Amino acid sequence: MSTNETIRDTIEQAATSVGSVWPLHSFVTANPLSGFEDRPFHEAVEQAEHLFGGRGYPSADVFRAALETGQIDRETLRRELRDHGYEEDLSTLLARMETQAESATEDDASSQHDVVDTVLTKWLAAFLDEGHASWPMPNRERGFYAAFQSVARHDGSLPNPSAVATYPDDPTEAIDQVVSAYPRDQLVDLFEFHLGRLPGWTGFIKQRAENGGDWQATYPITLTEYLAVRMVLTDLFDAPLGPSGGAVESTQSERNLHHGDEVPLPEIWLDAWEATYRTELVEAIADQKQSPAAAEGSQPAIALEDGGRPDAQLVFCIDTRSEVIRRHIEDAGAYETYGYAGFFGIPMRYEAYDSNVAIDACPPILDAQHYVADRPAEGCDHEHDRYDTWTNTTSAAGNVLKSLTSNAATVFSFVESTGVGYGAALTARTLFPSRVYDFLTGASERVPSDADFCEPALDGDSTADGDLPQGLSTAEKVEYAETAFELMGWDEFARIVAFVGHASQTANNPFESSLDCGACAGNAGGPSARVLAAICNDDEVKAALRDRGFDIPSDTVFVAGEHNTTTDEVTLFTGPVPESHEEDLEQLRSDLETAREGAAAERTESMDASAPGTREAERRAADWAETRPEWGLAGNAGFVIGPRSLTEGLDLDGRSFLHSYDWRDDDSGEALAAIVSGPMVVTQWINMQYYFSTVDNAVYGSGSKITHNPVGNVGVYQGNGGDLMTGLPLQSVKAADDDPYHQPLRLSTVIHAPVDRVTSVLEANAAVTELLDNGWLSLTVVDPTQNDTAFEYDENLTWVAAETADKHGRDAAEEPELTAERAAPPAADD
Repeated sequence: MSTNETIRDTIEQAATSVGSVWPLHSFVTANPLSGFEDRPFHEAVEQAEHLFGGRGYPSADVFRAALETGQIDRETLRRELRDHGYEEDLSTLLARMETQAESATEDDASSQHDVVDTVLTKWLAAFLDEGHASWPMPNRERGFYAAFQSVARHDGSLPNPSAVATYPDDPTEAIDQVVSAYPRDQLVDLFEFHLGRLPGWTGFIKQRAENGGDWQATYPITLTEYLAVRMVLTDLFDAPLGPSGGAVESTQSERNLHHGDEVPLPEIWLDAWEATYRTELVEAIADQKQSPAAAEGSQPAIALEDGGRPDAQLVFCIDTRSEVIRRHIEDAGAYETYGYAGFFGIPMRYEAYDSNVAIDACPPILDAQHYVADRPAEGCDHEHDRYDTWTNTTSAAGNVLKSLTSNAATVFSFVESTGVGYGAALTARTLFPSRVYDFLTGASERVPSDADFCEPALDGDSTADGDLPQGLSTAEKVEYAETAFELMGWDEFARIVAFVGHASQTANNPFESSLDCGACAGNAGGPSARVLAAICNDDEVKAALRDRGFDIPSDTVFVAGEHNTTTDEVTLFTGPVPESHEEDLEQLRSDLETAREGAAAERTESMDASAPGTREAERRAADWAETRPEWGLAGNAGFVIGPRSLTEGLDLDGRSFLHSYDWRDDDSGEALAAIVSGPMVVTQWINMQYYFSTVDNAVYGSGSKITHNPVGNVGVYQGNGGDLMTGLPLQSVKAADDDPYHQPLRLSTVIHAPVDRVTSVLEANAAVTELLDNGWLSLTVVDPTQNDTAFEYDENLTWVAAETADKHGRDAAEEPELTAERAAPPAADD
């Protein structure tokens, strides 16, 4: 193997420790420690602390508050501690954690590399800009290293700018030249150290290089080029090549939190906290399974009329925010609701009607398989013309405004001539956001949306985007529809069946896409819902489905919708609905508005709004000074895979992902395998990002929105430079700086299926089994073939009977409360 190949292979090996980071305009929630998932959780957080400097567990104060408010059951905690050899009282152990945290000193040996970081981030921001800069960096099409070499000689911050030209033109050779005297068997650790210095930028480069795309194709960059520039800068500044003192070792404070090789003390407290939540969740489900309604079957028990058909069936994303709106919809009428991953099972690359950019509207663990574009439908010329006129006018005005405000020669005259009107608009947005919302809503109602006159182009087999085929074949349409129907467990169909994606609405929010659909890679879910609805309305598809045993009535119409998670408004796209269903639609819209009022009141109350309700939700959506437009998925802790009868009537407080699944319709286990390897993995990513953004927001999150500085349309800094922040803002996970709203718990998954079927699924999926064995999430199976007995995954594909409430010292008949609200603290500690 050549030296260049060895260097590249070593870089690839070192890069596994750095998680991928997606751009903000298509924010993907991901585990920041995904590179460590092949090892036990406590080992991963310890090694990540050495590499990134981030804390991996909640602080002693957070554990103390959870204990005092009943989120951690005391007897559960004592049992966990005894099992690991801890006999001291709880107050003593909390004090020990607190003392060790205070005495831990940060290793600043690598601070000499700060100057390298400072200069390097400046060049990264210039090169990786995605259309934000008015004056882009020259020569970017040649790649990062070549572009840097061509321009760096003009950088006055370098000690000897002209020396940049003396390094080899090949980036791999430049690296080899700088590290030539370094021990070859330590190069992986060396490169890991340098990649870990700026994990935000390196994670973004890693993702961009792996996924490709237009920006990468036009302005290529690789981790090899990144390290080449970094090595050159390290050499020029005469900084130590590696961390001072050699390999980083465990600190004494961390070792003091261990009993020998056992798990650290904070993890034991975390285990107890999670066990408390999991027990309450499983017991609530077990109680629900004993109800007469649940015993009748898997379909939700609702008051049905007109021959037993529900008024409508609505399929929402498994998103935790859908749990709230689903409850309120079911209360509003005879409606059945279901949960399905928000891309609705169709891995597509989607291009909107007026967009020049196609997006991958599917989870990042999947590759897009189809190219689908919106095209104007026949008979919609009037709406089409009105839309084009409006968008062309607003686009032209926006371009003029941007030109005037970014051009040094015109900016002052622009302010002089338009200052009063511009200032009035700014004042209105600042002081009267609710009225601005009303104005914008009224304007949007007068102008048709692209969904009013467009339809997804599903037919055709020509190559339209790279090597992706345009549209879908009839066989593919049938397969996607059949998969959805089987997972829903449908044996009857309402007159209206709605697939409802979701999106958010916020103003002045760089993290807006983090509130959109994670299953659609941080994009809106409406397009995916429209595609599945169009597929199911296809006469050929319906005929094929009927041949496969799905008795779809002739009067069933499939529609699409989109749930605005900020305001809880549900918009229905009803182009294909015949006049015979108008009355049904009007009733559905009315009931959706009723559900919206209840859901918005519940959610805004959790944000301590003085006047919770729809109006407050609308204000938050329009207020450009609002740092917390909604809580997003904060609070997520559980994932329930099973029929709605498991959870119907339970208030899960917006903390559980809900995926529909009926084990009786899945003899082969293929449907369950797809859920376990897909949505369950994605929800674990989401859960881990919320977890780490909460326990150490400065390192794994992105700090306060108040001091964010957007850069290059790809991410944010804290302040005026530095690393890209990789996680969620402080306001997304905390009520205040020292008061976490999100309970930092690893995901507790509950599956309603025979335990041997789940075992078979795990046996065939080594990656998921590894996550379970290493403690990145937990799994409980409620087995319907064994009297709904609950089994908890232990390790190595083995199970143990779940603990019951009386073993935890609680009354088994006591109704569990699955809320994030704090109870009154006990009168005295241990």
